[in-house]
Amino acid sequence: MLTTQQLLKKIRQIEIYTDHLADDMFAGQYESAFRGQGMEFAEVREYHRGDDIRNIDWRVSARAGGLHVRKYVEERELTVMVLVDASASVRFGTGVQTKAETMAETAATLAFSAIRNNDKVGAMIFTNETELYLPPKKGRRQVLRLIRDILYFQPRAARTNIAQALDFTARILNRRAIIFVISDFQDSDYLGPIGTVARRHDVVAIEIYDARERMMPLSGLIEMEDAETGRRRLVDLGNAHYSRQFAATQTAAAEQRRTEMNAAGADYISICAGTSPIKPLMEFFDRRSRKRR
Repeated sequence: MLTTQQLLKKIRQIEIYTDHLADDMFAGQYESAFRGQGMEFAEVREYHRGDDIRNIDWRVSARAGGLHVRKYVEERELTVMVLVDASASVRFGTGVQTKAETMAETAATLAFSAIRNNDKVGAMIFTNETELYLPPKKGRRQVLRLIRDILYFQPRAARTNIAQALDFTARILNRRAIIFVISDFQDSDYLGPIGTVARRHDVVAIEIYDARERMMPLSGLIEMEDAETGRRRLVDLGNAHYSRQFAATQTAAAEQRRTEMNAAGADYISICAGTSPIKPLMEFFDRRSRKRR
């Protein structure tokens, strides 16, 4: 566990890094990637060739003696919910960061981007139950609490239940929201709930994985333990055939998750623990922006 001094230092590091990203790297991209809640009336102005005739305000036009149209702008304020996995498996890490630390960095980048656009940000930390819920609010203090809780929070349970987390979130939200689910997705039976929630909300699944979960080194016999169940098994990683088969199986499984998430109505992003979330998030924002054009 991190000491208080180490925790404060880590929070400050993530704050400086992700705040900079939200300002410089994602300026405008976040806003263009997500739609507002609808359109609101802005003003009435004179009709110009090419304007949609459905927007003509006939009452104002009659009084003014010429055609006038109603102008609308997108209602920008959004609600963003960040669901973060705190099960035992996310504390794993073989590189410079654990999966949990990369999750905190990714969540903070998204949260700072949201508050830059005056959106509300809420969060939920989950295992196989709802461990902590932060109602959506605006402001920097909300983001700093989110970072602290992801890094420091000590969950009661060890296992994962993404379906339960989605169900809880859907019940507490009374308006359409953007829901980021940040997890290593070491769970099952969550595709149906994702599809159900995606019919009303904008769902983005962000998988954080460790490099060793996709490709194991040639290192002889090792004992592997499942962090969530405690089950152990002996694996011969000195066998090159097994290592290649393991890597191929994990890569195929990740691609299948992407396909299934998309089919359920959710976007999917994959980020390796210990690497910067900049590139995958920017690519995602760019794809979303192009879809809206």
